[in-house]
Amino acid sequence: MQPTYTEAADTFREKIQGFLAEHLPPNWAGIGALDAEAALDFTREWRDVLRDNQLLAASWPTEYGGAGLTPLESVIMAEEFQKAGVPTGGTNDAFSIQMVGNTIIEWGTEEQKGHFLPRIISGEDVWCQGYSEPNAGSDLGNVGCRAVLDGDEWVINGQKIWTSAGHLANWIFVLTRTEPEAAKHRGITFLLCPIEQDGVEVRPIKMISGESEFNEVFFTDARTPRENVIGEVNGGWAVAMTLLGYERGEAAATTPVAYRGELDRLVALARERGRTDDPLIRQRLMWCHAKVEIMRYLGMRTLTKFLAGEQPGPDASIFKLYWSEYHRIVTELAVDILGADGMHLEGKLPSSAFATDSPGAPNDSGSWLGTFLNARAGTIYAGTSQVQRNIIGEMVLGLPKEPRSDGGPWTDIPK
Repeated sequence: MQPTYTEAADTFREKIQGFLAEHLPPNWAGIGALDAEAALDFTREWRDVLRDNQLLAASWPTEYGGAGLTPLESVIMAEEFQKAGVPTGGTNDAFSIQMVGNTIIEWGTEEQKGHFLPRIISGEDVWCQGYSEPNAGSDLGNVGCRAVLDGDEWVINGQKIWTSAGHLANWIFVLTRTEPEAAKHRGITFLLCPIEQDGVEVRPIKMISGESEFNEVFFTDARTPRENVIGEVNGGWAVAMTLLGYERGEAAATTPVAYRGELDRLVALARERGRTDDPLIRQRLMWCHAKVEIMRYLGMRTLTKFLAGEQPGPDASIFKLYWSEYHRIVTELAVDILGADGMHLEGKLPSSAFATDSPGAPNDSGSWLGTFLNARAGTIYAGTSQVQRNIIGEMVLGLPKEPRSDGGPWTDIPK
C-alpha cells in the first residue's frame, strides 16, 4: 500500500523542488494569497513557464511535446506543486491535457494527434467536458444529445449541463447518441466539437457561492467534421471511461496533501480565535485529523495500483465518496469556529469552486464560507454519493443490484 520512492525518485523530487525555487517569486506564499486578477495573470504566465520547460504535459511522450515522465515522476511533480501552491497548468488544462489530450494519445489517429496535441500545448485550443445532461448525470449511459452524420459533418442537437469552465473554452468533447436503437451503453460516440459557431450556446449557471464556474451548453444543428470521432462510431463508451480514468491517479496523490493543508489552516484559525480550549472543538478537530490520515492511506492504495499500471476500477468510488463527505463536515466545523463572523463574508472567495481553497489563502470568513458552500456540491459532482455507494455495494462488495427498468435500447427508456 505504501508506494516505494527509489533513490532515482528522490533525485527527481529534488529536481522539481529546484525548478520551483528557481522560477517562483521570492517569498512566494501560494496562489491563494493573490487576488483574483493577480491569480489569473500568474496562472497564464506560469503555464508559459511550464510549457517552455516541457512540464506542462509532463507525462505525454516527448514526440507530442511532453517530458515522457513515468507515472511515479508525474505523481512526485503533482505532490511538490501542490505543496508549493502552484497549478500544474492553466485553468482548463485538467480537461485539455489530463483528460482529452491523454485520451487522444491513447485512442486517436496519427492525424488527430498531429493536429490537436500541438494546439493543446500552445493553448490555441482550450477544452471543456460535454458529458452530463439533465437526464444523464450520474447515469451517464442515458445521454440523449443526438449526432447525425450529414455528408462530411456530424450535426449535433441537445443539451449538456454542469460544464465546468465551459465559458472559457473554444472546444468541447461531447458524448453523443448516434444509434438510438442500441442498448443505452452502446450507440454512443465520442466527438470533438468547436464551440465558436452559431450552433453552440454556453450559458453560465449562478452557484450558491455567487460564482459561475459551471455552465449549460446547448447544441442546435452544431457541426463538426466527420473525422472528429475519437475511437469508433457507436464505441464511445469505452473512450469515455478511459478519459475518466486519467483524472484519478494524480488526484490520489494531491487530494490528501490539499486536505492536510486545509486542516492545518483550520487548526490555526481555532487557535487565533481561542477555540482550542473548547473540548468539543478539540474533539471535532481530532476527528478531522484521523479522517485526513485515513484519506492519505486510501490515496496510497489507489496510487500504488496506479503506479503498478492498473486502471482505476470501481473501488475508486471509495476515495471519491470519502473525501466529499468529509469535506462537508470539516467546513461545517470551520463555520462553527468562525462563530458570529460566519454570518458575513469578509475577504475574497476561494479561487476555485472545487474542493479546498488554494494554498496561501487568507484565513478569513470569505475563504471558509466560500469553501463551505462549495463543499455542498462535492457530494454531487463527479458522481453523487448515492451513486458511489451503489457502485461500492454492487461492484466492490458484491451485494445484489437494485432493480432497473432501463437496461434495454435507449429509445425504451421513459423520458
